[in-house]
Amino acid sequence: MPSLSPAIAIVGPTASGKSDLALRIAQCFGGEIINFDSVQVYRLFDIGTAKTPVGERLGIPHHLIDHVDPDQDYSAGEFARDAKAVLSNMRRRGVLPVLAGGTGFYLEALLNGLSPSPQRNPALRARLRRTAKSRPDKYLWRILSKLDRAAAKAIHPRDEQKLIRAIEICLLGKRPRTEQWRAAGQRLRGYRMLTLGLEPPRQELYSRINERARGMFNGGLPDEIRALLRNSVPRAARPFGALGYRQCVQHLDGECTLDDAIESTALHTRRYAKRQLTWFRHRTPDIRWLKGFGGAHDTWIWAREEVRAWLGPPGDRRDE
Repeated sequence: MPSLSPAIAIVGPTASGKSDLALRIAQCFGGEIINFDSVQVYRLFDIGTAKTPVGERLGIPHHLIDHVDPDQDYSAGEFARDAKAVLSNMRRRGVLPVLAGGTGFYLEALLNGLSPSPQRNPALRARLRRTAKSRPDKYLWRILSKLDRAAAKAIHPRDEQKLIRAIEICLLGKRPRTEQWRAAGQRLRGYRMLTLGLEPPRQELYSRINERARGMFNGGLPDEIRALLRNSVPRAARPFGALGYRQCVQHLDGECTLDDAIESTALHTRRYAKRQLTWFRHRTPDIRWLKGFGGAHDTWIWAREEVRAWLGPPGDRRDE
């Protein structure tokens, strides 16, 4: 029976330092990084996604980051397919995969597979968009709540694209999306996974989220969005619905002040961080949790020893 190849996943809420820890592990143990953040997969959306700048990646290859154009739809199923191809390539080269990101559903799709979802129906999507424009706020979210309450709880009431896709799956699949996704999928085979979780103290995490929100706006996010719009990136592009981008567009359109946009971004990001922790605790098994930030020295020492013990004898790997 062939031996299982090692792989590491780093999970946790936004702003907890997952990218910092992934870089140090990859550098120490001869690894490469696979992104599983659903917004960082898009090209040109950099500041609001907190991508690690290319010059700060220590020469370590990053996969599935800047992977698709902004106007493309990119699903968890497509991510799982692409990530499996990257994993296979890394296994052939004897490279340790280090997966890092905050989109729990992407990681679950890779590890456990997804049941086939109904194909997109452009006519149904267009009808839902038209109807939503003439109805009260949160109309699509209320529709989804009636069709699949569990799915609605996991989607922001203003995330039109995700709401429409979830409603589409429910209607075309003739049962709640949650039930469809529970059906057996194709699990990832041939790997043994070590999952490290970051859970910094709640108030410290929230303070960092607040600082990051203000830093994004003051660090060029409005200019980035203006450039994207000038370059004909459509306003309906999926990443424009992401936290920070959505609020900044509203500010640029004169719908809110700069301070209101920053505060809204921070507030909704704090709520998102809480949802992320809940997801990982309930949906991702065998996580080894540490209550610290990924960039902290103590966190690195703990993670390094966990990885060393898990990998076993060092052989010829670069772990010094």
